[in-house]
Amino acid sequence: MTTQHDEEFFDEDYKSKTEIKKEKLALQDLGRRLTALPKKQRSELPVDEDVQEAFLLADKIQNKHEAFKRHMQYLGKLLREADLDAINAKLDFFANKHQQENLEFSKLEQTRDQLIMGNNDDIEALLAEHPSLERQKLRQLVRQAAKEHKAEKPGKQFKALFQYLKESM
Repeated sequence: MTTQHDEEFFDEDYKSKTEIKKEKLALQDLGRRLTALPKKQRSELPVDEDVQEAFLLADKIQNKHEAFKRHMQYLGKLLREADLDAINAKLDFFANKHQQENLEFSKLEQTRDQLIMGNNDDIEALLAEHPSLERQKLRQLVRQAAKEHKAEKPGKQFKALFQYLKESM
């Protein structure tokens, strides 16, 4: 039974030593996972320069067990200040890269089909959304692909339109 006196001194932000230790170990494990990534992927992580330097040092001392263990503790300390949500999102992206590429591919296919079946407003909307696209070239490719589609011929321009969208978007 808790009394009113006990409730006054109860701190909601209180963490036990066990909880603090679990958090530290979780950050060290995250550091180990990050150091195991290829260098190119590590360079894309949203971390500061100190963490990037810690990755480089970890590569050098990976075969020295005790030094590497201490370095993982240091890396865990650095990661306390990092944006863990952004790092985890990037790790998820790396893990699901193939799935992400398939999703982008299907979006491009839908855009292409919409342009061919649509009207001038669809082209204008796409040009407004992606200013890097060339208006004249896009219109020409859409017109030729639509002509091919109506004639039910093999889609040379159909593929060319997709390739242009893929390169430009």
